[in-house]
Amino acid sequence: MSSRFLQSSLTLSRTKVVKASRPLQTVNSNRVAIRWFSSRDIFPNEPTKPDVKTEAVPGPKGREMSAAISAHQDNRTHTLLISYPKSSGNYILDADNNTLLDVFAQISSIALGYNAPPLLELAGTEEWKCAAVNRPALGSFPPVEWEGLLEGLRRVAPRGFKGEDGRLVTTLCGSSANENAFKAAFMAYRARERGDNQAFTQEEIDSCMDNKAPGSPQLAILSFKSGFHGRMLGSLSATRSKAIHKLDIPAYDWPGADFPQLKYPLEENVEANEQEEKRCLEVYEKILIESKSTKPIAAVIVEPVLSEGGDKHASHDFFRQIRSIAKKHGAFFIVDEVQTGVGATGSFWAHEKWGLSEGEEPDFVTFSKKMQAAGFYHKAETTPNAPYRNYNTWMGDPMRAMQANKIIDVIQEHDLVRYTAETGDKLYSRLDDMFKEHKDIVKNLRGKGMGTFIAWDFHDAKTRDLFAGTMRKNGVQMGPCGDVSVRLRPMLTFGDAHAEVLLEAVEKSLGEVQVARMTPTSGP
Repeated sequence: MSSRFLQSSLTLSRTKVVKASRPLQTVNSNRVAIRWFSSRDIFPNEPTKPDVKTEAVPGPKGREMSAAISAHQDNRTHTLLISYPKSSGNYILDADNNTLLDVFAQISSIALGYNAPPLLELAGTEEWKCAAVNRPALGSFPPVEWEGLLEGLRRVAPRGFKGEDGRLVTTLCGSSANENAFKAAFMAYRARERGDNQAFTQEEIDSCMDNKAPGSPQLAILSFKSGFHGRMLGSLSATRSKAIHKLDIPAYDWPGADFPQLKYPLEENVEANEQEEKRCLEVYEKILIESKSTKPIAAVIVEPVLSEGGDKHASHDFFRQIRSIAKKHGAFFIVDEVQTGVGATGSFWAHEKWGLSEGEEPDFVTFSKKMQAAGFYHKAETTPNAPYRNYNTWMGDPMRAMQANKIIDVIQEHDLVRYTAETGDKLYSRLDDMFKEHKDIVKNLRGKGMGTFIAWDFHDAKTRDLFAGTMRKNGVQMGPCGDVSVRLRPMLTFGDAHAEVLLEAVEKSLGEVQVARMTPTSGP
């Protein structure tokens, strides 16, 4: 039902209204009322539809401004120049005053929407202003409020990290979250080898200063092909999504395991996909075994959906198996929830869908993006045996912790994780029906049951890029991934009304792409 309000037939004097992602009832002595959540509950002035004023997007002003930036900064990655003060909710305004529905959300990093009133209110507080002008070196001089500022991040800690054994490290970004999780895993691995409280040897102390063993041991992080974990030297060594990210940069000689290349539709390829996952598990375990005699695997890292590498999925059983095999061979298990975390998949943490049993939870869970703060959850056993071993000046930012607290409050107040799950289910079904009419262009729709974390492929990169540009012209900003894919990464307030705008633009753009592909190009 599309109406925001459902009114009961009881017409008495008072009503208590309950906001919900799906209809809920509250009964009192006078009236029953049921209400749907809408993004307008948070963004009352959000646009209702795109408004594109220029023939191309970006338009002339945007291109001119980007060119001016190029005089002193590389502009070759620019897509649009945005007027952030004029943007609202799920809509952005660009330099040419084009209004676009944004389903890419700053590369999946905006949880609520642009200029969210709860966050603007927070930014006006004395606490925020003080944090903005007095940024502390958190590891040494945390503010007296710091424990309270971590309350939100502790409140949403994944299962296995909530009790007395749970620990939290805050960092600056997703790359540094993974980088520092790697360091923690290496230190914990060696501590386990040494035994409890065993001191460093003089040989270890001396050799590490020359970057040599035994002080700098030959250990490795195992990641999966097509995975993306960041662009710092360690995290980049584990990244395997695009060559352009890695070329000319020295890297650690760490192994990469095959990730399943599933066939779609899933229900029509059950046996083939089971065999593919079995093959990948065998390759993965072989690497863990063979590495023991050369460069042992200290930790395995995986994304619940390999996002930058093309939104690649695997079954819940596959992830349970890689966790079990890692534990069997003494490797810590890191789940990179930088892009999948904070509700976009219809669970606050995507790995919670896997059905891991108690005691089999990950050893580390990293986060950033939609949280607006970054860091990782871990356990007491992976805490270094001495201070300053996993340390830097900032170690996070109190402002970002405040922002994360407020975002979490709003998510929970409006039940936005469930709202996103329900919106995604309906959107996936509509896209599935639509794409049956466009099999010559679109294939491999995926993300069923994963909230709005949805993607699909085109038959080649040229068609994918043409589609993305046509979508902007038709008022929707979306993002590419992998070689031939596009991905949806909207805010958690993205709902049915936004989905209708998106679907209309997708249908129109596919038609225009079809015409463009059939139109011969002129040439000599």
